[in-house]
Amino acid sequence: MGTEEEEKLFDLNDYTIIKEGQAEILMHNKNEVFYNKTQVNNRDMSIAVLRTFISKRKEEHEALLSKRIKKVLKVSEDHDSGSNPPSGSPKPNEKSNGECEDALDNEGPEKLQEGKGHGELKPPIVLEALSASGLRALRYAREVEGIGKVVALDNDKASVEACRRNIKFNGSVASAKVESNLADARVYMLTHPKEFDMVDLDPYGSPSVFLDSAVQSIADGGMLMCTATDMAVLCGGNGEVCYSKYGSYPLKAKYCHEMALRVLLACIESHANRYKRYIVPVLSVQMDFYIRVFVRIYTSAGAMKNTPLKLSYVYQCTGCDSFHLQPLGRTVSKNTSVRYLPGFGPIVPQECTDCGKKYNMGGPIWSAPIHDQDWVTSILLDVKSMKARYPAFDRISAVLTTISEELPDVPLFVSLHNLCATLKCTSPSAVVFRSAVINAGYRISGTHVNPLGLKSDAPMEVIWDIMRCWVKKYPVKAQPPEHSGSVILDKEPVLQANFARAVASLSKAQAKKVARFLPNPERHWGPKLRAGRTITSKHVSLLGPETVNEILILNNNNEEEQGEEPEAKRKKTQDCSSIS
Repeated sequence: MGTEEEEKLFDLNDYTIIKEGQAEILMHNKNEVFYNKTQVNNRDMSIAVLRTFISKRKEEHEALLSKRIKKVLKVSEDHDSGSNPPSGSPKPNEKSNGECEDALDNEGPEKLQEGKGHGELKPPIVLEALSASGLRALRYAREVEGIGKVVALDNDKASVEACRRNIKFNGSVASAKVESNLADARVYMLTHPKEFDMVDLDPYGSPSVFLDSAVQSIADGGMLMCTATDMAVLCGGNGEVCYSKYGSYPLKAKYCHEMALRVLLACIESHANRYKRYIVPVLSVQMDFYIRVFVRIYTSAGAMKNTPLKLSYVYQCTGCDSFHLQPLGRTVSKNTSVRYLPGFGPIVPQECTDCGKKYNMGGPIWSAPIHDQDWVTSILLDVKSMKARYPAFDRISAVLTTISEELPDVPLFVSLHNLCATLKCTSPSAVVFRSAVINAGYRISGTHVNPLGLKSDAPMEVIWDIMRCWVKKYPVKAQPPEHSGSVILDKEPVLQANFARAVASLSKAQAKKVARFLPNPERHWGPKLRAGRTITSKHVSLLGPETVNEILILNNNNEEEQGEEPEAKRKKTQDCSSIS
């Protein structure tokens, strides 16, 4: 541990040592500071993205530096040859990602190559805005090469004390790189504009209150990593609450978890736009009981105008699985000018063309790609090359493998079993259905959100035609005429589906039998209790009867030593014993 002086500060017998990756933390036997074992997947994924971010950032910097050196050499050659640039020569153009090149009049190639002035790339500074025990910050500092500093914040005094204790416990590397501060994350981020290369938001619940200050604290080209665990709200359980927090109305459908990702991205974009900034998603994941997005943030008033092209409303039929997207905006190009106009609408009539029922309308959601496939490939390669350094390797590699095979330009998806439930028919195998879509000339892929979900650029009328042809091969019992399935089957298919096995009907991962969807590693795998909550027998469903019983017995023993044991505590222990 260290010196005797440090050991006097606390008794190690009161703590449990938890090791994850290369970091170790001390957790008090009481539930004083929040620690969630299940978030190991989240932390491993974040470390993988952070490693790729550092490597990509270096590549981008070297490419920019090379471009600048060529420019300086060209200017010096022009001067040597005696030719002067025209007096009205334009200034360096604004880059596509929103960064503006600096003037290089006073710098030569030698100075740039030495890494001075504009050529210097400082180690990235990471902010963990809601640090609790500091485990994530410690893992970043100890496991990710090239990190400059990690700032860990919390507005709870007990959490900051625990974080500082854990920093000391992890030795000199952690002490040199990690600092812990007692502060409100929102105020801290607002008072440190464009200071951090990466900001990590992982709150217990909704991140919405932190987004406005977070997008201002990130340097140009930096990254925001954001988690939301309020899935009931984001998935349509409380649509009005979702609208108040995220500015978007969710829909209850099989694609609700992907829609949750797109609602969060649209919300982050909305906050960024207020400061002439915009986002570029590199990875968006729905995993366990939460969603996690990784977006880069740039500044550009011009590029920000494209935001309405990336947002859409969703029309979901109340009777069948048909859905349609209505873009918010469109562009019209004339010569070299581009005009931004509202989107054409309505995209759907009052009644569904497939089954005749009404539509629910949700959104706006982010309808542009939610992953950068180049990044996904790089992250997956990095994870596989460092397998031993990821405690949750199996899970995150499975998720990344599935994401790498998703169609990036197709928002939302249909569920094969849901389609069959509407028609009351037996389900074709995924391979047969995918083959029919491919043979019809369209693309199709799985989705990491749902094992039964299928993304396709085929219109809904083509999907229903394929299902009509399937029902002709395998007839169903007659349903009431007003039933959605009956209305759909009454129409003759325009497309004659070909169910012959297509070569691309199996993805590469499926062909190689690579695991893509893994079961939970243990029972009661899910979000744990907030810090400070007293653990009672009612928490059996979250923690498991054995764990709850052990904690209650430990608490009772501590109270007996102090000469106290309330009747209520004895009763709770007995209740829990009977459950287990």
